[in-house]
Amino acid sequence: MEIKVMHQVMEWNEDVSDAVKEELSRHNVCLINVLGSPGAGKTSTIVSLIDRLRERYRIGVIEGDIAGQIDADKIHALGLPVVQLDTDGACHIEAMSIQHILTEFELDKLDVLFVENIGNLVCPAEFNIGESFRLALLSIPEGDDKVEKYPLIFATSDALAMNKYDLKEYFGFDDQRVERNAKAANPDIQVFRVSSRDGMGLDELTAWVSKRIDETIAK
Repeated sequence: MEIKVMHQVMEWNEDVSDAVKEELSRHNVCLINVLGSPGAGKTSTIVSLIDRLRERYRIGVIEGDIAGQIDADKIHALGLPVVQLDTDGACHIEAMSIQHILTEFELDKLDVLFVENIGNLVCPAEFNIGESFRLALLSIPEGDDKVEKYPLIFATSDALAMNKYDLKEYFGFDDQRVERNAKAANPDIQVFRVSSRDGMGLDELTAWVSKRIDETIAK
């Protein structure tokens, strides 16, 4: 199976996000936008979710990176269709690029598309890409002040997963502070405490993701 590498189409058009949603809806595909800082554990969380979801859903992945294809290689090793999106230095993914890249997938043979967005807590929050929902990751080593510093990404996400939760005691991380601030920014946000290393909380996160997928592809 070949890993295809695409380059970001740098053309701004907010309406394209709606067009992407319509295209995915025609094929009953749920697109999940996974956001977070570099090192937050986006790839490992996606892999953990894939392991728990792949018996039920047909899954593809779009890996966004400024350079390199390390993460795409990890997904490729799972035997899933994966396309790498090289943003050529841009700090976010745009809907136009997603629209362009969808032609590389057989959408009628998919139920779910994970998009690993660029590692950044600022720019990706401002750009809709036609996603069905957003999952934001915040790792324990990043600190418990990030929701206050970067509120938009949490205000616009449907769920927050505090990742690497097994490290909490080593970093003096106040998870209640994070949850309180996240819910102040977005009262409807779902909050999970997870660890890809030991599997903590991943069953609960998977159940929520699965429910959202079912709601999307049943429409």
